[in-house]
Amino acid sequence: MEIHGIDTEFSVCKVRDYGGIDLEGEFLFLGKTDREHSLVCPTDCAPSDALAREDGWRALRIEGPLDFSLVGVLARISAILAARGIAIFAVSTFDTDYILVKSDAFARAVEALSEAGYAIV
Repeated sequence: MEIHGIDTEFSVCKVRDYGGIDLEGEFLFLGKTDREHSLVCPTDCAPSDALAREDGWRALRIEGPLDFSLVGVLARISAILAARGIAIFAVSTFDTDYILVKSDAFARAVEALSEAGYAIV
C-alpha cells in the first residue's frame, strides 16, 4: 500500500457555518453534526472568524480507492504512529483515507510508516 505525503500545511477549524468558505479548493473536508461544524483546509484558506482553529498539520494520503471491505487500515497506521507518540487527525472520502499529523512530527511519521513496510511517496 502506498502512502503519499501532501506538501500543504492544513488547519483544523470549528466554524459557525460554511458561508464564505470557497468550496472549490483542492483540499476541503467538512464535518457537520447536531453539535458542530468542522472544517479541514489549507492554512492559507482557513477562515479568520473560526470559533476555534489549530494550525500546523500535514497530511498523508493512503492511496485508494480503498474497498469498504478492508478492515483495520486506519487502525494499523494509527497504532504505528501512536507507538511513536504521534497524534493523528483522520478524515476520509469515498475512495481515500487521510491521516493528518502535526508538522513537527511529519518526518517521524514518515519514518515510522516506512520502517513498518509502507511505501512512502
